[in-house]
Formats: sequence, structure tokens, C-alpha cells
Amino acid sequence: MIIEIILLILGIPVGLLIAWMCKDELISGRKWFRMLVILSLVLALFFWLYGLGYIALTCGFIAIVSLVSVIKAK
Repeated sequence: MIIEIILLILGIPVGLLIAWMCKDELISGRKWFRMLVILSLVLALFFWLYGLGYIALTCGFIAIVSLVSVIKAK
């Protein structure tokens, strides 16, 4: 379980890197990143309830990266 938590935490530097490299795309696509955060959180909960933890962790990683990118883009 420690490895999964470490991999989720690694989403923060990846989100910062994306926000730094793609500032102009984040401005025009902010609403899509917000939708991506919401959708990935809903899907993470759905897959976690059905016992598919690896897919839930992937959706959680996507949510973290997208959330950090949206926050940093402001």
C-alpha cells in the first residue's frame, strides 16, 4: 500500500510540470481539466467499489495531476 501512496504523491510534481510546460493550453482548456478531475474522481470511486483497485488508483493519479495543473494555472 505504501507504493501506491507514493505513486499517487508523484502526481503532484507531474501536474506542476504540465502546468509549467503548457500554460497557454491550460488557460483555454481549464473547463476540460475541471471536468477531467470530476470524472476521474467519480470513476475512481466506482472502480474502487467494484474491487478494481488498480484502475481506481489510475483514475486517482489522473485526478491529482489535473487538479494540480488547474490550481497552478490560475
